[in-house]
Amino acid sequence: MRFGEKIKSLREQSGLFQREIAAELKIDTPMYSKIESGTRKAKRQHVLQLVKFFRLKEEELMSIWLADQIIDLLKEEKYGQSGLLIAGKDLYPSNNVWQ
Repeated sequence: MRFGEKIKSLREQSGLFQREIAAELKIDTPMYSKIESGTRKAKRQHVLQLVKFFRLKEEELMSIWLADQIIDLLKEEKYGQSGLLIAGKDLYPSNNVWQ
């Protein structure tokens, strides 16, 4: 699930309108709409505000947001997969997933 899909789902489950979430984030509704649709990236501060607003564990929403950042960076790269594997080995050398 991508970040925009997740926050849309959270918003709808809470019975809220986009304008209400936008007001909480102190951004305009069209910008929030673009974040939900995936045409604009949320800032880290917005993710943290949403974590508090929806009373989530930080890891839950931050992990999805970070995954989106990685996907957007690597999706058009010819060597994206091999680059990701190298980065994973360097970042988490004791994790056997990267071998």
